[in-house]
Amino acid sequence: MKKIIALIVAVLFVFAVASVSIAAEEKKAAPAKKEAAPAPAEKKAEPAKKAEKKAAEKVMQVTGEVAAVDAAAKTITVKGKKGDVVISVDDKTLADVKAGDKVTAKYTSADGKNTAKAVKVKKAEKKAEKAEKKAEKKTEKKAAGY
Repeated sequence: MKKIIALIVAVLFVFAVASVSIAAEEKKAAPAKKEAAPAPAEKKAEPAKKAEKKAAEKVMQVTGEVAAVDAAAKTITVKGKKGDVVISVDDKTLADVKAGDKVTAKYTSADGKNTAKAVKVKKAEKKAEKAEKKAEKKTEKKAAGY
């Protein structure tokens, strides 16, 4: 009697393990069957979109002095630490920037052309003007006897 019970328990155990493994295989196979047709098209489109986003989203930055301003081509040349960078800018930025200005430019590169996202002119000249005004005031005070 003990042998029969042991045999029945063993058979039930085998069926339980087999049913669990079959159910796991069906779960893996079911999503693949549903997405079988559209999956290759999506997989081909996704890497292209990701590559475009990565190329478009990569924003680089250069800080330095403006070496040249080309109004005809609407570009500025910035002398950075790693070399000169030619950046295409819009009309407003072109009007604001002069050769010799210190700038920080954020730009993207596409098809070998650098396009400005933001160009900030550093306010070194304004600080120098404020310092000169303070020096003049001190001189005036000394002359007036304060």
